[in-house]
Amino acid sequence: MTRTIVITGGTNGIGKALARHHTERGDQVVAVGSSEDGGRRLREAAPKARFIRSDLSSLRQTRDLVERLNAEHPVIDALVLAAFRFNPARVETEEGFEHTFALYVLNRWLMAEGLRGSLEKAPTPMIINLCGAGQNGRIHWDDLQLKNRYRAITATMQGAKASELLGAAYASERTKYVLYNPVFVATGLHESFRQPLRGLVRVASAAFAQPVAKALPPITALIEQPPREPLTTWKKGKPIDLVVDRNEARRLTETIRALAP
Repeated sequence: MTRTIVITGGTNGIGKALARHHTERGDQVVAVGSSEDGGRRLREAAPKARFIRSDLSSLRQTRDLVERLNAEHPVIDALVLAAFRFNPARVETEEGFEHTFALYVLNRWLMAEGLRGSLEKAPTPMIINLCGAGQNGRIHWDDLQLKNRYRAITATMQGAKASELLGAAYASERTKYVLYNPVFVATGLHESFRQPLRGLVRVASAAFAQPVAKALPPITALIEQPPREPLTTWKKGKPIDLVVDRNEARRLTETIRALAP
């Protein structure tokens, strides 16, 4: 059966590999990326995938994307949230949000909520949030935008924790929500850095990172057969227990609704 799969961050790393896998399987894949260069790489790897260019750190562009996807794909079987960028220095979007928070938190909430109707129409709908679940991150409630003492790892860990909370807050009787932590995967992380650090990160990635081809099968297996539970958490293909504070999850969604009305 042909399915429709939407992949954010679908032009690089795991997202691109998923696009290639599922188009070869015969699925209809919509891959979203921020640049035409990414679209070119996608077309080379997965010629049958459809590319949509969108800056997913922008609330306006994300809302436009959601509206377009709902109109063109009234039934969506799977939503893969894979868009991410490691920012060594603090970057602020045109709308005034810290970039990691906008891309890793606000965008993932907007995509999941905005496509809820199209997902619910599918036979076995699911959301896979590729994130750092289970890494003991925390929300910096007093400084969500990390204006004071920004550190890239702090922003990343906050985004990972936010993904856990978003998964816990996503209430659906049909759509299964999967938090999936692939851990360290060779996806071009070094490109975010300047020399000489870029070279050091590249060497570390080559030595220790898991190849994308090895990281892929457990994820595709979950898409083929979604878990029965409403929310599950996985780390490198193995289920893990995760305790999430429901009150904190509610607080985060209320905060996001206020930030992105």
